[in-house]
Amino acid sequence: MEDLTGKEEEVMQVLWDLDRALVRDIMQKLPNSEQPYTTVASIVRILEKKGFVGHKPYGKTHEYYPIITKVEYRRRKFKGLLAQYFDNSIESVVSFLVKEEKLEPKEIEELSKLISKEPDQVKDKDNE
Repeated sequence: MEDLTGKEEEVMQVLWDLDRALVRDIMQKLPNSEQPYTTVASIVRILEKKGFVGHKPYGKTHEYYPIITKVEYRRRKFKGLLAQYFDNSIESVVSFLVKEEKLEPKEIEELSKLISKEPDQVKDKDNE
């Protein structure tokens, strides 16, 4: 699976939120809604070529939908981030979060509780 550019990720965020959308629907939800229709349509077609988006035709109009879930994409991106910047070390990630993000004691306690739970007990907020 190919990496996405920043603009492609913006469009995917909108599609994940909307689930199904026409290009004009995507345009209305984009943070920079001043982009031309042709630009957004091109981005959507690129996403389709990359295997992230599918479509259903309605005459000349196409309704687009995500093929890759947000959770799948997040998992893939995190694995890449973990490998590229943290030498595949979860300990390095947690250390980074504690030091660089200046976590509050309560957040550290919650993180500690989360770590001590069985993996299948941890809730994924995007899948609730």
